Amino acid sequence: MKSKNSLARQTHFLGTKVRNLRKRNNLTMEDLSTRCVRINPDYAPSVSYLSMIERGKRIPSADMLEVIADVFQKPFEWFLDDEPEESDITPHKSGKGGLAGIALEPSFLFTPDILQNAIPELLSQAGIGGRQFAQLLIRAHQENNQNHFPDLEKRAEEIGGKRLPLSVEDLMDIAKQLGVRIHWISETPRSIRNELGIDGKEIITSHFEPPGHIYLNDMLKQFPTRLKYDLAVYIGHCVLHNEQGVKTSLRVGHHSNWNDAQNHNLDLNAADILDAWRDFESSFFAGALLCPKVPFRQLLDRNGYEIASHQLAQVSPSVAMRRMTVVSPYPNWHYFDAYGPGKLKAVYRGNGIPLPWGNMRQVEDPCRHWAVFRMLSTPSDGTSAQISVLDVAGQPRIYCCESVYMRDPAGNNRVLCAGLDLNPAIAAQGIDSIEMAQQLKEACVSHQGEVTIAPSIKTALSKVSKILNVGWIERGIEKPARIICSRGTVCPREPKCY
Repeated sequence: MKSKNSLARQTHFLGTKVRNLRKRNNLTMEDLSTRCVRINPDYAPSVSYLSMIERGKRIPSADMLEVIADVFQKPFEWFLDDEPEESDITPHKSGKGGLAGIALEPSFLFTPDILQNAIPELLSQAGIGGRQFAQLLIRAHQENNQNHFPDLEKRAEEIGGKRLPLSVEDLMDIAKQLGVRIHWISETPRSIRNELGIDGKEIITSHFEPPGHIYLNDMLKQFPTRLKYDLAVYIGHCVLHNEQGVKTSLRVGHHSNWNDAQNHNLDLNAADILDAWRDFESSFFAGALLCPKVPFRQLLDRNGYEIASHQLAQVSPSVAMRRMTVVSPYPNWHYFDAYGPGKLKAVYRGNGIPLPWGNMRQVEDPCRHWAVFRMLSTPSDGTSAQISVLDVAGQPRIYCCESVYMRDPAGNNRVLCAGLDLNPAIAAQGIDSIEMAQQLKEACVSHQGEVTIAPSIKTALSKVSKILNVGWIERGIEKPARIICSRGTVCPREPKCY
């Protein structure tokens, strides 16, 4: 029998394996402890001891591990470190989240003290600022919660009374009730070069000065939906943070949401994280204020989730598309707000779709067949629905997206894209979604990357479109399906694009 010391050298992944086995078998710690008692009460772990095993704080004796192995009908050696399967140590996420995680094992390398020392060094070597890191943390939190923040929704509904639409006058009245004074200023767009070396224009649309003064750019009178968004964000700061943490300014254009190019601070500090979180909360609050959940969902239901619904809600397309990912009963959405070339201003990918290009670095081989890339390269009026097939975690998935080309108030070209992962909806109809996606993928590959959708697949996707009540899926299936990839180095097309 192995000694505890010898086990210590071979069980770095043991806690993760036990936790994943337990969760995949829908057992609580109490359930697992009880089952162990039935097998051998002398060596059965208590609930508290199981918790410490799963967190890597304790190593079970060989006898105890034999009992746990017996519960799951696994050989003793399976729990040791020798070439663990990726699925054994991949965190169990219970269907939540869009970002793939990693097992924090060996656990002693992921203690708070080690991480506190390692993260600043990592960011410094990667050239990532504290503000950038804060945004990554927030996005991971946002996607892990599937974009649902009921406390923020509730506060927004209390302030706005669930009214849809809210007018500019309504929002100004709310601001005044909160003790905020509104002033008008004149600002013009300026040329800048962002952190990717891309030339463009930006314009400051508004700024806040304590103790309660909002300065709005005159040009917003020509863009009432943007005016309403700025007002709603500042109202959010007042309601949620008592005017603390208010951005000095809001702007549109080619600026970086990750950091200020004129103040490139690579230090990581608590203030950066807190300020970024407050900004996110206020932005989410603004969307919930302008598009309250129930009225906006009802509006989308009546109009088949068409992007043009933003006109009825009297909000910008970007606010409407971001809110779709929140209010829809279907959870598997993604959203990209893209400037060309290669700049994603805002990202949400609750379905785990890879990014079409790097956001903090220039990517040499982006896939040219993503809808956002094509529309940035070849601008077109109106919307563009597309069915795409993409390998994610080694399995093909079918997506449908709707993209909108527009120019922002600063004069920059911009593409907004909302999309759905259709595999879960296909599987809900009793169809093997992976097999269907594989068939579509093979057809695309054999036709140089895009193909007319076969009648049987078209029928299934049409049914899904009606069930989900998303009209642009129907338009997408009338066009050729395209195969896309996460990077050109793994291009599945024949011949390859790169």
